[in-house]
Amino acid sequence: MNFDFTEEQQAIRDMAEKFTADEITPNAAEWDVEHTFPRQTLTKAAQLGFGSIYVGEDHGGVGLSRVEAALIIEALAYGCPSTSAFISIHNMATWMIDEFGSDTLRAKYLPKLVTMENIASYCLTEPNAGSDAASLKTRADRDGDEYVLNGTKAFISGGGVNEIYVVMARTDDSSKSGGISCFVVDKDTPGLSFGAQERKLGWHSQPTSSVMFNDCRIPVENMIGKPGDGFKIAMQGLDGGRINIGACSIGGAQRCLDDAVAYVKERIQFGQRIADFQNTQFVLAEMKTKLEAARALLYVAADKVAKAAVDKTQWAAMAKLMATETGSKIVNDALQLHGGYGFLMDFPVERFLRDLRVHEILEGTSQIMKFVIGRELISD
Repeated sequence: MNFDFTEEQQAIRDMAEKFTADEITPNAAEWDVEHTFPRQTLTKAAQLGFGSIYVGEDHGGVGLSRVEAALIIEALAYGCPSTSAFISIHNMATWMIDEFGSDTLRAKYLPKLVTMENIASYCLTEPNAGSDAASLKTRADRDGDEYVLNGTKAFISGGGVNEIYVVMARTDDSSKSGGISCFVVDKDTPGLSFGAQERKLGWHSQPTSSVMFNDCRIPVENMIGKPGDGFKIAMQGLDGGRINIGACSIGGAQRCLDDAVAYVKERIQFGQRIADFQNTQFVLAEMKTKLEAARALLYVAADKVAKAAVDKTQWAAMAKLMATETGSKIVNDALQLHGGYGFLMDFPVERFLRDLRVHEILEGTSQIMKFVIGRELISD
């Protein structure tokens, strides 16, 4: 097996790292403190193709694989995991329109999504349907040439701000997962409204709210795929989404490891650098080893998802589980090495600690990842 990246992949990673260093890292702390949504930065990212990573070139995108996407997301997360994750979510929703939508939907929505003039949200989770997503209650009932949506989605990144909402809604009560369909809803659609912006531990650079549908009418042609395809589309999207969230954790953990190494080289205690204590070196060694192991697993899994391997879902789950939990552990250790200074907002590590914590919950909790992995192990 070849673990080397191609010249093109290395160039993509270099481009993403430069963009992060120039546009994200210098501003991320302010975005966090001020809860600033960096719209202009997202537009600049789209100019490099980061708003249309999976969209085919014939529709204005860059047509990259899940491996290149993970490289990009990891690099962006080095500066700000919150902003990187937001870009990942936009790409997942945009991919659904490109991959499963009709020519009419592609022509209508992709041009402005590719440039991120319009930004897309992904609406699956509900107040009473989180880990058990197939139990969602939001309905889409057909009425002539329209579907009428009623229900509420929770924890939606971009809620109230983004222009496009890719929504999973129930169209058939006779089947649990098979009765869910997928739709595109415009922000200005009558009957669509939003809750107050959520007050979150981290991810302060992206808005989050509930999304509510009250007799919200959309054209029949706004369905993505066929009736009943929604859950299948959602699960395929989650394979890639789990890879990207894992990449966010890897990127954030790498930043904190680098910062910790720099700090312990400068900090003097008991007459010598903290870096010269054997215990410090042991902690750093463990952080580095676990980070590289998680990164290796992540990119094997990304390759499996890119190639649509039969075991891609299990590998995506393993990668997400290991990357997110390892990432949080590394950031926590980095904060410990900073001592009391790590607890201050003057140092980035406390922001990364807050941002990475949610990665063990979204796109499937760690417990759900274990369920997915274990289910595949015992299946006949």
